[in-house]
Amino acid sequence: MMTYKTKGVCSTSIQVELKEGIIQSVDFAGGCNGNLQGISRLVEGMTATEAIKRLQGIHCGNRSTSCPDQLAKALETMI
Repeated sequence: MMTYKTKGVCSTSIQVELKEGIIQSVDFAGGCNGNLQGISRLVEGMTATEAIKRLQGIHCGNRSTSCPDQLAKALETMI
């Protein structure tokens, strides 16, 4: 389990659990609760590599990042 401090988004941190490269759980602190629960459930069981590929580079409004992009950054630090 790792806690990643987010930057530039509404959520303040992301807790991620990986086991042998597979995402076991994701929990965002703050942010858009319903959307982030949906993202968390969608990536559970997915490889970290696949999730990074799908989420990396997503922007939120005029921001250069987003909660999904921050999740990709968290996963990158774990693999």
